[in-house]
Amino acid sequence: MKIIYSSHIGKFLDILKVSSVCIWTLIAFSCDFLDVVPDNVQTIEHAFSNSTEAEKYLFSCYSRLPSNASENGNVGFFGADEAWLPEDLDERVVNKDAWSIAKGYQNINRPYHSAWNSDRSANGYFIGLRLCNTFLENIQNESIVRDLELDRRSRWIGEALFLKAYYHYLLLRMYGPIPLIDKNIPVYASPEGVRVKRVPVDECVDYIAKLLDQAYEKLPASISRPTTELGRVTKTIALAAKAKLYLLAASPLFNGNSDYSNFRNKDGELLVNTEYDATKWERAVIAIRAAIDAAEEDGAKLFYFENTSQISMTDESITKMSIRNAICDPWNKEIVWGNSNSRADRIQQICMAALRDDYSYDAYFAQMAAPLKMVEKFYTKNGVPITEDKYLAQNYIQYETLRTATQDESINIQPNEQTARLHFDREPRFYADLAFDRSAWLMYDIPSKSDKEPYWVKCRLGELGAGVIQGRYSATGYFVKKLVNWESTFTQSSQRKVYPWPEIRLADLYLMYAEALNEWKNVPDDDVYYYIDEVRKRAGLKGVVESWTDYSTNPSKPTTKDGMREIIQRERCIELAFEGHRFWDLRRWKTANSELNQPIEGWDISQKEPRAYYQKRTLYMQEFIAPRDYLWPIPEKDLRVNTDLVQNPGWQ
Repeated sequence: MKIIYSSHIGKFLDILKVSSVCIWTLIAFSCDFLDVVPDNVQTIEHAFSNSTEAEKYLFSCYSRLPSNASENGNVGFFGADEAWLPEDLDERVVNKDAWSIAKGYQNINRPYHSAWNSDRSANGYFIGLRLCNTFLENIQNESIVRDLELDRRSRWIGEALFLKAYYHYLLLRMYGPIPLIDKNIPVYASPEGVRVKRVPVDECVDYIAKLLDQAYEKLPASISRPTTELGRVTKTIALAAKAKLYLLAASPLFNGNSDYSNFRNKDGELLVNTEYDATKWERAVIAIRAAIDAAEEDGAKLFYFENTSQISMTDESITKMSIRNAICDPWNKEIVWGNSNSRADRIQQICMAALRDDYSYDAYFAQMAAPLKMVEKFYTKNGVPITEDKYLAQNYIQYETLRTATQDESINIQPNEQTARLHFDREPRFYADLAFDRSAWLMYDIPSKSDKEPYWVKCRLGELGAGVIQGRYSATGYFVKKLVNWESTFTQSSQRKVYPWPEIRLADLYLMYAEALNEWKNVPDDDVYYYIDEVRKRAGLKGVVESWTDYSTNPSKPTTKDGMREIIQRERCIELAFEGHRFWDLRRWKTANSELNQPIEGWDISQKEPRAYYQKRTLYMQEFIAPRDYLWPIPEKDLRVNTDLVQNPGWQ
């Protein structure tokens, strides 16, 4: 099986592979993951003996970035309610760590996806911090690595400062108040010296922002050598990370959250400020605006697909390809930060359905299944929720009702075939992101060379798309098309076009800005509408005000802060669907306790006839316990080692 990688990933990834192997030889562990520096002096001296070796160590610092393109590394894929897996899942393909969080199995003895101690599919961010600190301690000393020019030294320091800030941010997002690892604790420290305590959230935010500001001054404005350096951080990426930090700090989880009124260190210090502070939204607005300006100045723009293929496409298909390729087209202009250390390879297999009978069983798994609740989130073709559309809402009351597709609907649904009413008259993102029984799936290798005769998904009992191998099928009847590069193939000689994971893209920043502006202002204005409307325009929809005025049963909804908040949150859910953002958004908005206490539902995939197949069935009843489940538990054994640490609320 051949895998095609983008040529831009090149040397950077090769060095990362070597560097990752070296990490464990560079780190000496004691009983606590927070307490020591690497003490193998000969190894450290070799690592900083010249600029070539020092650069390898820098790439080791990068190696702890989250594996967000990985089905196991991105907790957002299966940790919330965006996607579900088969109960007879073969864990050799996808393990159940993140999914166990979605099913309410998180625990304090050995937490799932524990970045605190690099366990159960999680990268160890404290390990990353130790690597960054060791790198900075050596590279900031100009008597070390004597062959390193000043400009490169300055840039490397900026990169390490950024990574140090970002690992702190990732820990903050997961655990709330965290210890700040400004310097590595030496091996000769006293027992008291290694018992670090947690720092209040506001202080954590200020510390991370300061590091990002320091990094910004030293980072390049853009990548000048794209063949070897794409994925390394720039000034724009530092600004975008700061924007995400301030948005998190302004959001309800950490801004005026009364649930944490008794969340204190053992000395009585309050760890989350429970007083709402509106100025945090203003700070977020300024930071996000700076990130957008820098990104656009560097050439970033929303991705629009240009059809240079031999396949004939309608305008609607081109719109859908714009949506899909904003993710899958390597290094396109919308990607503000592509993570070269995490490449979308196996996740394509896990999303892919059987479209041809010559597909290899080892090339596709079809396991990433969208629940019905996510299907319902997408708008109608009029750009409003299915329950609000004054022309179409009645059609969706009994959306299991069958309808036969016409020839005019062939770019979305197979003509003369029956499928659920829920699948008709939906927005382009619905058809771009999802596939379902009798839906179209456009790929580069379609024999017809026309979008009017694409591949058709057929997944009722006994059909090709239903799967024949245990645990390799869609549990709900829906497939995630969005993450599959349309140029990949899945036959015996399959060639997957692998792309770097889009860690931050411009559409995300636009929606962040609309959210922060809406929260900061008393009522939404043209700036709020503009940035959400730009995203909707690329998706083939009219602007918010026009859509709600013309089509919604609640036309005044966009004119109020509360109404726009609901619209913006739904827009993020749709635009960023299946990328892992929803998991974190539901937490920072404090809406997870309502969204994740609902049933996971799908179609009755065990049926052959359409009327039997299109019956709702409950796969699982989720349970989210608030406020406990908003933050990760610190592993119990680490609390016993460091008695100055306190556990997160609800996990005691």
